Parts: sequence; structure tokens; C-alpha cells
Amino acid sequence: MPKTLKLILLSIRDLIASAGPVVFLVIGLLIAAYWYLDPQPPKRVTLATGPAGSAYANFGERYAAALRTNGITVALKPSSGSSENLQLLRSGEADVAFVRGGSADPVADEEAGLSSLGSLFYEPLWFFYRSDTARRIDRKTATLTTLAQLKGLRVNVDKAGSGVPEIVEKMLEANGLKPGDLILSNLEQAAAAEALEAGLLDVIVLASAPQSRQVRRLLRAPGIALMEFAQSDAYVRRFPFLQAVTLPRGVVDLAEDMPPNDVSLLAATTSLLSREATHPALRQLFAQSAQTLHGEAGWFNRARDFPNTRTSELPVSPEGDRAINGTPPFWQRYLPFWASNLVERMWLVLGGLLVLMLPLSRVVPPLYQFRVRRRVFRWYARLREIEAKVEAKEGDRDALLGELDALDRVVNKVAVPLSYAEELYALRNNIYAVRKRLLAGGMPGAASVGVKTHAG
Repeated sequence: MPKTLKLILLSIRDLIASAGPVVFLVIGLLIAAYWYLDPQPPKRVTLATGPAGSAYANFGERYAAALRTNGITVALKPSSGSSENLQLLRSGEADVAFVRGGSADPVADEEAGLSSLGSLFYEPLWFFYRSDTARRIDRKTATLTTLAQLKGLRVNVDKAGSGVPEIVEKMLEANGLKPGDLILSNLEQAAAAEALEAGLLDVIVLASAPQSRQVRRLLRAPGIALMEFAQSDAYVRRFPFLQAVTLPRGVVDLAEDMPPNDVSLLAATTSLLSREATHPALRQLFAQSAQTLHGEAGWFNRARDFPNTRTSELPVSPEGDRAINGTPPFWQRYLPFWASNLVERMWLVLGGLLVLMLPLSRVVPPLYQFRVRRRVFRWYARLREIEAKVEAKEGDRDALLGELDALDRVVNKVAVPLSYAEELYALRNNIYAVRKRLLAGGMPGAASVGVKTHAG
């Protein structure tokens, strides 16, 4: 191996050995910080949706497609609706879920570690009734406009677990009606719609976004009418989780002018809830996806009305608030999601390590210098032993010369960087000085190694 290359390799080895402790310390701290902060989210998350064909199920598919682009698999968990979704969140069987306003217990759910990622859309209470039933009750208008008119009718209030029976019960109670005053049933939406069209039910209640297949079907069904809430403002005052909304004239079908008039309805607001244990990066992805999936104009809202943080019953998580009311993370504009998330969650740690490395880096040059000079200075101990024998006139001169020659040969093989060659040459000069004194009869001289060594 050429001597120059050997010197370069030795310098690199010494530098690595000197900086090694600092590097290992920094790497150890990085590993500990990574483990503690857990910056990378799991690749799979469970989203509780709703019954097949519902708006919840439809939006669940769209969220799954949105997160798939970032390498996250969304496992969709069908359910009966909001109430069951809450139970799935509380039990840890779901990480994120759609929950309708009025279903949650704000105090208990906040204590359970649930938070909102924002309100997503209005979910009207659709009271569909048979026109012939309304004609029997009010021959003059042939319409139903109050819940008091439902007394004695066959009313389906959706499945248990959907959250609708609890809301309807509160509304009936406000009208002085008890569950026993009506013939209540709990069929699922599709079966209830068929029963209504077949005349087996008088009224069915659906709580769903307009995207629901059953809602669009019944709005066009002959002999089926939609109940208008003339007292919508009064309900809003009594029930904070309800909002008064208007189904605009012609919004269902402009060509057929359907509906022919504005219809006043009541609506709850559906929110996206998550568990405290759900990874923050996943909450951030869901909240950002909501901006795209729910930001357009709809039957009951203008563009960019949703998602929002104004109508959430539970506290909004920091990730939801930032996604809705803030700006996208800086690094996300230039880096893939996994990289931007890593930088965003680790930047404080990286900054702290940089501050820590500044004083630690000052230790490396002295360590490097010590390692290189030690390669030379370690032979001074042997040289002093020989010098002591020369001064004491101990041993045979030829034997001492042999020891000096052996030491010189060893030192001649020592390789040091050029910047430290002075120490090596000083050692060889001192060996020469001791040999010279020995040949001159062992008399003390001016160049005694015991007096002078180069400090470099």
C-alpha cells in the first residue's frame, strides 16, 4: 500500500475513533427521541362508518381512497350508526368514526379521550310520510307539519344503535307524546323505505346526508311526501345539537322543479371523532382529507362551509383545528407525507441535538490530537529506560546499541499525519542523541531526552 494512502486511512481511522463517542451519543439520543415521539403512524387505521348504502358508508369509501395515496390502509367497519360508532370508539375497536350531533355525551366522551376532527356536513332528519295518511289526518292541506300529528301512526325510527331513536324520543317528549302513543318500529333504512311504499308504515324517519340512496329514492317516490318543520326555530332553541336548514326549491331536480317550494327541515351536524390513542399523524391526514371531501357546496350549505369547528359538541383536536383553520405544514408542500411528518414531529429534537453537538464537537479535535500524539509519545518510556542505563553505565554497550536500533526501527514504522510529523522526527532525533552519548562514553550531553521533548 502506498505510504500516502496509508497515512490518509490512518487519519480517517483516528478521526472516526475520536468522533465515535459523540456520534454514538447523538445516534442514541435520536433513537430514544424517535421511540418516545413515535413520529411514523401505523399503516392501518379503523374507521367506523354506518349501514350499507348510507352516507357514512359512502364517505368511508372516499376517505379510504384519500388515505391510500399516502400509504395508509383504512379498514371500514360497518355499524348501525352514530350510537354504535361511539361504543366502538370507547371500546377501542375503532380509531375514527362518524358521529351525529346529539348522540354523544360531551362530558363522558371528553373524559374517555374522544375529540373532534371537525364538523363535516348537515344530516337532516327526513320525516317521509304517505300522502294518503296525511289526507286522513288533515283533509284540508293533506300535509303533516307537526310531530303532534303522528299520534297513533305507524312510525319507523331507524335501527337501535343508529342514534335516531334517541333524538326522535326527545322530540316527541317535547310535543307531549310518549313512545306508547305511537306504533314505533326499528327497521333498517332500506326495509323501512320499502314498507312505507307498500303501505305497511305511515311515517319513517331517516337521519342522513342527501347522498343517501334511500333519501334520493323517497324524494322521487310517488305518494310519498317530505314533512316540513314549521316550528324549526323552536326546536333549535330547545335542542342545541339541532340546526334549522332549508331544502331549496328545485335543488333535487331543477328540470322538474323538485321540490316545488323551499322546505324547512331540522338537521344535526355530523362530526369526525377520534380516540386520544389514535396517532396524531393519522388525525392530521383525516382532517386534511375532510377539506377536500366536504368543502364543496351541497344541498344545505355553500362551498367551504364545511368542515368547520363551530358546531362540534366535543373539543376539537389540535390536528383538526390546524387543518381547518390554519395552513398546511410547511414541509408537506415539498416532501412526501412520511418525510414531512418525520421532520415536523422531530424538528425540536433535531434542533436540541444540534445545540448539544456544538459543545460536544469541541471535544473531538483534542481527542484526535491525543490519539495521534500518543502513537509517538508511547515510545518515550522505552527510550528513557535505555537512557537511564546509559547514565548509570549499566549493561553492555553493544546490547544498549541493539536496543536503540530496535527502537529506531519500530519508530521508523510509526505513521502519523504530516501535520504531526514534527513529534515523530523529535523522537527519532532524541534516539540519535542517546546513541551519540552512548558511543561517546555515556557522558551527559545537551540533548538529553529527559530534559527536552517536543510538545508539538
